[in-house]
Amino acid sequence: MASVGIHVQDGELVERCLAGDGTAWEDVVRLHSRRVYNLCFRFTGRATDAEDLAQDVFVRLFRNLGSYRAEAGSLATWLTTLTRNLLIDHYRRAKPDRMTDALETENDQGERVELPLEAQGRTAEQQVWGREVQEQVQRALLKLSPELREAVILRDLQDLDYKEIAAVMRIPEGTVKSRINRGRIELARLLRPSLGAAGSPS
Repeated sequence: MASVGIHVQDGELVERCLAGDGTAWEDVVRLHSRRVYNLCFRFTGRATDAEDLAQDVFVRLFRNLGSYRAEAGSLATWLTTLTRNLLIDHYRRAKPDRMTDALETENDQGERVELPLEAQGRTAEQQVWGREVQEQVQRALLKLSPELREAVILRDLQDLDYKEIAAVMRIPEGTVKSRINRGRIELARLLRPSLGAAGSPS
């Protein structure tokens, strides 16, 4: 029942946007910008690409708000589908081989990407190690096949449930679970040498 209430709130927010309420649109961007950016970054591995694609997602969202139906699901799930479709379009059109490349986790200027780590209360050594782990995970993700990577990202990093992922990817829930399981196994295999050798600071 709680999810139904959320969908109703999403529908009301969208209706306000369509009526020209600028504050409502700001709320939509504020609520979903981090999720969209993180999804783009996890797929591309580059901050600059992720920022550009995230902007494109919100342009497309603005143009297609009228097609959102609250009874069909949450705005977050609908927006995740929109983001996925844009990523697919982008890589098919411009860089068809990019999604299977092992890319670095820095932007084109060599700047470190701000990773979503909670640094409060952690020593400098713990923060550095935690950042290294995040970077190892990102590099390993980019080595997965696109379909396994997508399933793992949507479940473990975007926190979508199996039903939502099935809707986004347009595949059966059983296939979703299989891809997530296979992706996690492959991710663990890729991470084991690097993380095992590094060791966690106390």
